[in-house]
Amino acid sequence: MAQLGKIPATVITGFLGAGKTTMIRNMLENANGKRIALIINEFGDLGVDRGIINGCGIEGCAEDDVVELANGCICCTVADDFLPTIQGLIDRETPPDHIVIETSGLALPKPLVKAFSWPEIRSRVTVDGVVAVLDGAALRDGLFAHDHHAVQAQREADDSLDHESPLEELFEEQLHCADMVVLNKTDLLSDAERTKVEADIRAQLKRPSVKIIATDHSRIENAILLGLGAAAEDDLDSRPSHHDDGHEHDHDDFDSFVVSLDAVADPAVLEKRLIEVVRQFDVLRIKGFLDVPGKPMRHVVQGVGERFQRYFDRPWTDGENRRSELVVIGLHGLDRVAIETAIKAA
Repeated sequence: MAQLGKIPATVITGFLGAGKTTMIRNMLENANGKRIALIINEFGDLGVDRGIINGCGIEGCAEDDVVELANGCICCTVADDFLPTIQGLIDRETPPDHIVIETSGLALPKPLVKAFSWPEIRSRVTVDGVVAVLDGAALRDGLFAHDHHAVQAQREADDSLDHESPLEELFEEQLHCADMVVLNKTDLLSDAERTKVEADIRAQLKRPSVKIIATDHSRIENAILLGLGAAAEDDLDSRPSHHDDGHEHDHDDFDSFVVSLDAVADPAVLEKRLIEVVRQFDVLRIKGFLDVPGKPMRHVVQGVGERFQRYFDRPWTDGENRRSELVVIGLHGLDRVAIETAIKAA
């Protein structure tokens, strides 16, 4: 159980495009006066997720309550970035009631949880829970998941298969550390598909106490999401990691870069080009903002695999530089020139 007097912190993990940022927006919309501070760890130079949160227009969502740790992996910059950020939040004259940490999807959750045992913050903050957000439709399609028994059989038959892919390993890291699994996008699943996906997830969980909550559009009540009382920093031994033996977490498996565009007259046409880019190259995620001529509002693009969402999120402000920029994230070795050329093709 969480200890009395400590500020609770919730760590939200999940693969690219699972719905973490949308879930946080829903959380803020239903905060009911609770002061929630956000630490957002994005992969890529363009602060898309922070921009979406800050542009939400939600009452009480103050800009200085959203802290971005960009261009890196939060689990590998604990001492340099994360701990000073936590200390800055809890040292405020009016500290937050709850801290929410959204990881990039590339971060290992266990080193982050372990950081809460550091003497500087241990007596003042506790990990209320680790929540893994999963894309139900992606899991149904066999993305970012695997058949454990089939992989084990392959490994026994072929010594060259000692190492899992980085995506599979990250997926397991998130599940093994989670106190709750949010199975998102279940509106895209049939009842039979949902049952199978839940069974596959349950088979990979290391602790039977972990709850699986099915939802769509990342909608989950704060009373369920917050207040788990896990004190996860005191329960590290039950959260196995591939990196418990001291091997470093290799981020060279992934590349990201920003593509700057002119104003985009027809976002639907651009979306078709982006889908073709995803099909042709090893692109996992595309996200960003568009300037649509004649429209007073900024246009958000969010894509994972071939599934894209687009919407106008907020008006451009006076003096703001209207621009179109996209972050492209994929496996190491992306052909940046070819991808940029394809995205900008007339």
